[in-house]
Amino acid sequence: MSLGLGSRVLQVDDLQLRPLAAADAEALFALFSDPDVTEYMDIDPLTQVAEARDIIAWAQDLAAVDQGGRWGIWRPGAGLIGTCGFNSLELSRGRRGEVAYDLARAEWGKGIMSRLLPVILDLGFRELGLRRIEAMVTVGNQRSCKLLERHGFTREGELRDHGYWKGRFWDQIVYGRLSD
Repeated sequence: MSLGLGSRVLQVDDLQLRPLAAADAEALFALFSDPDVTEYMDIDPLTQVAEARDIIAWAQDLAAVDQGGRWGIWRPGAGLIGTCGFNSLELSRGRRGEVAYDLARAEWGKGIMSRLLPVILDLGFRELGLRRIEAMVTVGNQRSCKLLERHGFTREGELRDHGYWKGRFWDQIVYGRLSD
């Protein structure tokens, strides 16, 4: 039985979360072509719309096999202002997911992820039956660390040289939260 993450739309006040679709490529390109947005992400700033299409295909493939789900964050009048969701789900050998999110620079500091993260956590813990939700944060991304800590995540450790992108190795901080 499919989780249906590839078709689920969530509404949080004026924000709509809907699965990334092919028609979103231009908007996603605009978001991820900003080097400030991708600074701590495992991608370079996008230089072609085709790269946005590849990210959308990755998100759709994850949802199709119940291994994740990624939503675009839409606000009336502003368009696509970010993305959020589960970059991975492990449901057979564990009940855990990895949450991830990003926002357009103009939206930073407005409390948007503080409004959305509880909805994503509720979906993970209640509807998907996850026992654990984790997040990997690139060292230096203090805004993300503070957001996770405000929402009950515990800093569990640091993985040295855990990732390789943008031509170098990156340390990652592991955050985790268990279901209540």
